[in-house]
Amino acid sequence: MAVPILKQGGYLIASIQAALTDSDVVQLQDDLVERVGEYRSRGIIVDVTALDVMDSFASRALRGLAHMTRLRGAETVIVGIQPEVAFAMVQLGMNLEDVHTALDLEEGLAFLDAQTKEPGDSDR
Repeated sequence: MAVPILKQGGYLIASIQAALTDSDVVQLQDDLVERVGEYRSRGIIVDVTALDVMDSFASRALRGLAHMTRLRGAETVIVGIQPEVAFAMVQLGMNLEDVHTALDLEEGLAFLDAQTKEPGDSDR
């Protein structure tokens, strides 16, 4: 199942709508890393609001994605982690170490605006 990736200004937004297989997660990772260079994106938002479970593979893949895209010059923020998912991740010892998270898409966009603001930019 392909995850739609939208381009919004200098950002890419990937909204995961249903549970993904491991190969879907790897494909999303590859697509986002490639598009950062293609579109010269400064930020990525991965919206996981629709997920009611996140396994250890998906968690590691999202962490890897954030590290890869940072190396390519883009900040990544994961938004919409449901309370039950956060609770389960902590209980199972899974984490998104060194990965930015935000409550929702609006906060994610505000975070990226603050992180990617270039010297001399006026308020957006």
